[in-house]
Amino acid sequence: MATVMTVENAVHARQAIERMETQGISRDEIYIFAHDKDREEDIGKALDTEMIGMKEKGMFSSMKHVVSKRGDELRDEMQSIGLSKMEADEYEEVLDEGKLVLVAQ
Repeated sequence: MATVMTVENAVHARQAIERMETQGISRDEIYIFAHDKDREEDIGKALDTEMIGMKEKGMFSSMKHVVSKRGDELRDEMQSIGLSKMEADEYEEVLDEGKLVLVAQ
């Protein structure tokens, strides 16, 4: 079961991650999603969280995202780490608002 939190910005993300850590969740289990890929990577690196890679997505999904839209890619990535299709759709809409989504496995 995944733990999901939505936050406004990187400062709030840091605070949420620190709360997760007090609950026994490791940063290696936390993924940060942002609609802008560069923002997602920058915040993920700064906060030392996991990045979605080939292991989570699989080869076929990775190749499919070369030509897909960012929203489709985000929904697929969220599903690849345990969210349902309905949850991924819901949280992708949150990302459209400029917020961040944190998912802990």
